Amino acid sequence: MKTEDIARKLENLKKKKNAVILAHNYQRPEIQDTADFVGDSLGLSQSAAKTDADIILFCGVDFMAQTASILNPDKKVLIPDIASICPMAQMLHPETLLGAKKKNPEAEVVLYINTLAETKMHADCICTSANAPEIVNSMDAETVLFGPDKNLAYFVQQKTPKKVIGVPKNGLCPTHHHLITMADLRDAKKKHPDAKVIVHPECIPEIQKAAHHIASTEGILKYCKASGDTEFIIGTEVGILHRLNKEIPGKKFYPISERTICSEMKLHTLEKALAALESEKPVVRVEKKIADKARKPIERMLKVTEKMRK
Repeated sequence: MKTEDIARKLENLKKKKNAVILAHNYQRPEIQDTADFVGDSLGLSQSAAKTDADIILFCGVDFMAQTASILNPDKKVLIPDIASICPMAQMLHPETLLGAKKKNPEAEVVLYINTLAETKMHADCICTSANAPEIVNSMDAETVLFGPDKNLAYFVQQKTPKKVIGVPKNGLCPTHHHLITMADLRDAKKKHPDAKVIVHPECIPEIQKAAHHIASTEGILKYCKASGDTEFIIGTEVGILHRLNKEIPGKKFYPISERTICSEMKLHTLEKALAALESEKPVVRVEKKIADKARKPIERMLKVTEKMRK
């Protein structure tokens, strides 16, 4: 079946079942083009919290679909491919976090949204790459346990007087940490000497220091739209280039590396999305006692973020 035919069937089925499709900026172009909302983790969380749809079809990795389910316990949350598991989210186990809390009883816990529900339930507040420094600065304690991404923790530490303790010490996003190197950046700058370097805070500190601007995927989009520059080297998963080229057609965007692909994000296809909506499977559910506890720090993040915007 042709892409446009699948997209048409998805659109009709969405209306019939009162469903909404949420997609992350790293999804395949055809997924992004079919989605009702495309964005970063913060935007997706906000959209999930506000939707009046009966069914949420989430094209992202596991923790994102879990978050949608936590915020919508009475709705059915589907994910096209259940194997879309975020490696970073697997790196922080509840036992590790509880051990760190025991060693640092004075500290509050801010967890990156890239964690699983059973770990989120032990947090004081959740953050995303779009609001991490602001969330940490909003905490009462002067010491903050922050996890699981050590590179985002480094970024936050540059933006706060508080003491940021990474938990675990070596949590990371394999795509950003291993596939965006200084050698890649040097090569990209040789090819595009006039381009500004814009990167995600999951990149290694050396890449962050070499960048003109550091931001979440949505922040990258906003920066490039507002900038007077016309060429940009982008340091994040290559899926964002589709939106950049689509929404800012007068400018040029180059990935630091063509290898910067999150294979887990790319597991979702239009065919799988259609099959999931037709069968209403696989369903993402979070056990109620876990969801009830994990919901509190997520809602706290959304409230702090809303307050910051006023």
